[in-house]
Amino acid sequence: MSDWMRRVLVGVAGLLGAIGVATAAMTSHGEDVRNLAAISAMALAHAPVLLVLGLMGRGRALSIVGLVLTAGCLIFVGDLAMRHWVGTSLFPGAAPIGGGGMILGWLGVAIAGMFRGLLNE
Repeated sequence: MSDWMRRVLVGVAGLLGAIGVATAAMTSHGEDVRNLAAISAMALAHAPVLLVLGLMGRGRALSIVGLVLTAGCLIFVGDLAMRHWVGTSLFPGAAPIGGGGMILGWLGVAIAGMFRGLLNE
């Protein structure tokens, strides 16, 4: 995994961690907090895996997995944030595209873990 990829993954992990904690705190101060709760859950669920991939990930397969997870999570969280604060989606189909990206990323983690050779490419 390249150095710039590691920096991106660790940086996004930190950003998602901060977003997750902030939106969790916001849920206690509002009425319609469904999107904020979902943002918090997705951000806090994906920040640790991106941190681990950034710090310990090896190989091309895990670089791709990290990018897919990052893109999926940022699109999904961005769409929920737009819906909450602006009242419109990020773009048509953003939530299912982001969610699909996260699912594909997690499947990539599973495949890379089952086929050890992928971890060292």
